This record gives sequence, C-alpha cells and structure tokens, in this order.
Amino acid sequence: MSSQTASIEAKIRGYILENLLFSNDPAELPNDDSLLERGVIDSTGVLEIILFLEGEFGIEVKASEMLPENFDTVDNMVRFVARLQGNS
Repeated sequence: MSSQTASIEAKIRGYILENLLFSNDPAELPNDDSLLERGVIDSTGVLEIILFLEGEFGIEVKASEMLPENFDTVDNMVRFVARLQGNS
C-alpha cells in the first residue's frame, strides 16, 4: 500500500469511526466489512460519505458512480478515491 493510499484509508476510517460508528476503536471497522450489511450506512449514509469524500479529497462523484460497490467497504472507497485521483 502506498503512502497516498494509506492516507486515504486513514481519513476514510477516521470519518466512519467518528461520525457513523461513534467509536475510536479501529477494531470496530474491518476494511472489508460491508457497511450496508452491518447497517452502518443506508442510502442517506452513502450520500453523507460521498459529500465527505468530495470535500476531503477534491473529487467529484458522478451519478453513474453512486453505486453500492464503490461505497460499501473501506477498501472499496479507498480504491474508488485513488482511481478518481489517478493514483490507482
């Protein structure tokens, strides 16, 4: 994992832990756990995450990219952001 990818991961994990899980325990958020299946996010939660990602990483998420597979896990979000930033 590159330092850029590690930074993306840390910011996404921090946001989800603090704002959606209300925890500071990293064990609460395995990178490959489905946030939808765990009930951590719903459609509104996906929109909140998209707004966070756009603001934090300076990306623009197109409507056609607003798919569960891009936002369901930390790993998926990291890959998605890195791809949009051209760091894949």
